[in-house]
Amino acid sequence: MPNRPWLHLLLEGPLLAFGGVRVDQFGPTRDFPAASMLVGLIGNALGWDRSDCEAHQRLQGRLVFGARREREFVGNLLVDFQNAKLGRYERGWTTSGVPVGRDGASYKSVHRRERHYHMDLALRIVLRLEPGEGDPSIEEIAKAIERPARPLYIGRKPCLPTGRIMQGWVAGKDAFSALVAAAPFETPLRAVWPEGSGPVTAPFADQVNRLTDVKNWSAGVHAGSRTVVEGWVHPARPQS
Repeated sequence: MPNRPWLHLLLEGPLLAFGGVRVDQFGPTRDFPAASMLVGLIGNALGWDRSDCEAHQRLQGRLVFGARREREFVGNLLVDFQNAKLGRYERGWTTSGVPVGRDGASYKSVHRRERHYHMDLALRIVLRLEPGEGDPSIEEIAKAIERPARPLYIGRKPCLPTGRIMQGWVAGKDAFSALVAAAPFETPLRAVWPEGSGPVTAPFADQVNRLTDVKNWSAGVHAGSRTVVEGWVHPARPQS
């Protein structure tokens, strides 16, 4: 299989959140970005609205990506326990710059939430679109991430990037080889890639998982899944 171009992104910040299966007030985070999270980030860069459900759904169906964690250390998970009592006329900040109010009644009691965040994490993404033809094109996505229509955040609004997300392009025959080529590194790094876009055996692959990170954008719920391989990328060997 010949090498193909992959868009190279860097997600880095004091706090990052990648979504997970939320139960009641508990909001965990995955170790790697969900497909729906990346679609939301790209849609925000393109200036799409939440009501653009068909556009989000088409993009999600074409998105192929892999991810690798640049830094690993024990205790990097922040648990944020929130208490809030919101009135009917409370308004909140949005990336559109226009405060949004609440249509429902006031909370009569304190509203409690628990949210999990990764601290001081850096993670690289390689992505492409299959099929390549369609709207938007991968080139349009690259331009939008470089100059987004709205401020970008990584998973949740408090998760602001510390630098440029757009890192250029890398070449690879599949997601796994593109992850190896994304930037120089010296020791094996934890990574994830789609099934069929990299190895599925040791020493690279640890496990094959079925993830429920595919969203039904019209219904506003996660109602689909995809198969990924979790394992390790190893530094490329120098050419002799």
